[in-house]
Amino acid sequence: MNIFEALRQSHEIQRELSEKLLQTSGDTPERHELFKQLKNELFAHETAEDRYFYIPLMMTDSGLNITRHALAEHHEMDEMIEELTETDFSNPGWIAIAKKLSDKVHHHLKEEEHSFFQQAGKILEQKQKESLAQQYLAEYKKYKNLTKDGLT
Repeated sequence: MNIFEALRQSHEIQRELSEKLLQTSGDTPERHELFKQLKNELFAHETAEDRYFYIPLMMTDSGLNITRHALAEHHEMDEMIEELTETDFSNPGWIAIAKKLSDKVHHHLKEEEHSFFQQAGKILEQKQKESLAQQYLAEYKKYKNLTKDGLT
């Protein structure tokens, strides 16, 4: 498995969770659970992706711009997650923020898969792509387990 295949696995989970979240309403256990799952998925993925995809790319001149853009989008999503966490789940504005988050997630994933991955594929060597995948998956699993245990 290479880094691109590893990242796509989480991307599919993110898409599914963000779409399901938008189908919820009010302060329900379903909304709480889906939000928790999405928040945890984004956190584990983003942490591992930053460390084992974007930081190695940032070390190259040709990877610097895509890395800056991607990290800025990660920050925007983090801020929306924080806003959702601080907003009452029954607030009518909650779903509007969740929609903005879902739109940003979908935009970011599409951009990564259709642009960043192609550029990164030219920068990273095959062995590096495989090594980064292993490191990414180990870090992703570590953070998924931490979030399941309620430590984040």
